[in-house]
Amino acid sequence: MTEYPAADRRAHGGPLRAPARAGLLRRLGGALRAGLYRPLAGDDARVAYWVRHVRIGVLLSEISAAAVVGYVLLTHSPGRHNPVILVLCGLVMAGCPLLLLLPLPAMMRDSRGPTMFYLWSFATTVVVIIGTRLDGGPSSPLDALLFLTLTFLAVAYSPYGVMVMGSLMTAAYLVFVELPGLTTSGLFFVIIMLAFTMVCAMASANSWAAYDRHVLLMRTQETLAATDPLTGIPNLRAYLERVAEAVEAAAWGHPTVVCLVDLDGFKAVNDLGGHAAGDAMLRAVASALGAAVRETDTVARLGGDEFAVLADISAGFYGEMLAERLRDAVARIGHPAGVTASVGVAEVQSGDDVEDLMHRADAAMYRSKGSGGNRVSVLGS
Repeated sequence: MTEYPAADRRAHGGPLRAPARAGLLRRLGGALRAGLYRPLAGDDARVAYWVRHVRIGVLLSEISAAAVVGYVLLTHSPGRHNPVILVLCGLVMAGCPLLLLLPLPAMMRDSRGPTMFYLWSFATTVVVIIGTRLDGGPSSPLDALLFLTLTFLAVAYSPYGVMVMGSLMTAAYLVFVELPGLTTSGLFFVIIMLAFTMVCAMASANSWAAYDRHVLLMRTQETLAATDPLTGIPNLRAYLERVAEAVEAAAWGHPTVVCLVDLDGFKAVNDLGGHAAGDAMLRAVASALGAAVRETDTVARLGGDEFAVLADISAGFYGEMLAERLRDAVARIGHPAGVTASVGVAEVQSGDDVEDLMHRADAAMYRSKGSGGNRVSVLGS
């Protein structure tokens, strides 16, 4: 029995050490799984890259198996005419092309892709170790195929995968080929394999890091291309893409509405305060419109002092109600400068042409402006 009361025992952490270690092991295990099963591809171009890589691996396997057959048949080695080695080579030459029959594009997008590569490398290691053992063990040149496999790992696996599989291959060679009579040359070979595994892991890390930088650059460029630089909200291009998606969704009964918001009195802001004052007003309006809608809705700047909103609607929240909320948001933020908003509303209909839909909303907005501004107009289909 401990001398500490329950509260003190918790403070001194005695009973918590085992759970803490268990938690650490779980975190390490989770990190290892994440490293081993890192997604290979997230887009079609990357999927095509990995499918080509599988084809290259199949070709290398065929060439290697054919080379081993020639070696066994033509050289005076301990494995000369060995039927087991020849059968293994036949299985490799017949089995590897079957990988191309798998649904490779789909597999490269989930955990099946890494699993296939790991199993392939494991099977290759087994075949090479058996062949090396039957061909005289440490004196056989067939163990060089392990280095070819490690090189393939460097360009196929994550760094975690390279280290795990390379260590497994080295351990298998040590146990089944070198032991129990480990020689100095055998120890040298094992050390070189471990060093080569580390080099391959570093090459893999560099390759994945370069890919991550490329993906980040591409996503940044896509974001910039779809964002208005002044206000930081989506621009015309991004807005039209989302409207096109809304038109498709309308065919499945998903109701949405387009609201065009044009500022009244904005020219006076520029004339009196200059472009800096005008830019500040545009940013304030963008913020006010964003605060007036839900996170699932889209607020965009189409250009100049014209904004647009794409929003979901329902029986209890219809387009005109949203438009009034937008008009009121602009009126409150623009009141000191005399800025209001003319809002045009058009509901998205199934089969709409995006250009016609925007034209309807534009016509409704001009009706509001022609009626004196600071009001909402709804135009039917």
